[in-house]
Amino acid sequence: MSDSDSENVTENDYEFDSAEGETEDEPVSWIAWFCSLVGHEFFCEVDESFIEDEFNLTDAEMEDEDSVGSAEQEMIDTSADTLYGLIHARYIITTSGLRQMAIKYENGEFGTCARYLCKGTHLLPCGLSDNLDVDSVKLFCPSCLDIYNPLNSRFYSVDGAFFGTTFPHLFFETFQEYWPTDSTALYIPKIFGFSINERSNSGSRSKWLRMIPPNSIYNNLDEEMASSEEEDGERKKDGDPDQEMNSESNNVATPKDTTPNSARNSYRPQHSLA
Repeated sequence: MSDSDSENVTENDYEFDSAEGETEDEPVSWIAWFCSLVGHEFFCEVDESFIEDEFNLTDAEMEDEDSVGSAEQEMIDTSADTLYGLIHARYIITTSGLRQMAIKYENGEFGTCARYLCKGTHLLPCGLSDNLDVDSVKLFCPSCLDIYNPLNSRFYSVDGAFFGTTFPHLFFETFQEYWPTDSTALYIPKIFGFSINERSNSGSRSKWLRMIPPNSIYNNLDEEMASSEEEDGERKKDGDPDQEMNSESNNVATPKDTTPNSARNSYRPQHSLA
C-alpha cells in the first residue's frame, strides 16, 4: 500500500469517526432522557404540544414548590420529575397516550401476571390513589382482576399517582380486543379427587373474595346465621313464651262454615230504586 493510499484510508476513517461523533452528540430531549432512566420503563413520552397547553396543567398540585432545600439543583430535578409524572397521568388517558401505552402493552413491557391460571396475561400499571405519596405503582391484571407489586424493586420508588386509578380501566374500555378471552378459570382444591366445600377452612373462596366487597355485610353472613341458630336453640331450651303462644294459637281449631253452597250462591244483594 502506497503512502497516498494510507493517507486516504486515514482520512476516510477520520471522517467516519467524526460522523459517528456528530450522531452521538445530537441533543436528547429531557423527556426522552427521563423515560430512558432505570425504573422509568413504564413511562411513555408525552407530546410537547400537550405540555405546552396550559389547560392540561390546571390544578397540577405539587407539594412544597416554593421551599428551598440545601441542594437547590436536586430540588429542581425532583420537582421536574413530579410535575412530569402528574402530566403523564393525564396524558395516558388521552387518545394519543392510550395508543402509546397500547404499543407497550402489546410488547409486554409491563410484565405478565404471576398467577398460573392467567396464562401469561399482560399487565398494566395503575395507582391506588390519584394523590402523591400514597403508594407506589402497581400492576393490574385484566384476567384475575387483581393488582400486584412489580417484580423488580426499581419500580418501588415510582409514585402510583403518575399513572392514576383511571388509566387501566379506561384502556380496556377503549381497546376491548385486549380483554382476555378466558378469565373465569379458578383453582379448585381437591382431596382424593373430590372438591373441597367452599365453606371449609381450606376451601377455595377466591371467587367469593373477588365478587363481594371486603366491607360488605355478606362477609359476616355465616356468623350471623350461626348466632341466630344458637339463639333459636336457647329459646327452645328455655321455653320462650312467645313461641309457646304462637304454637298454641296455631293449634286452635277455627270453626268451619256450615252454610250450604246453594245458600251462599243464592244470595244476591238487593238494590232499591229511587
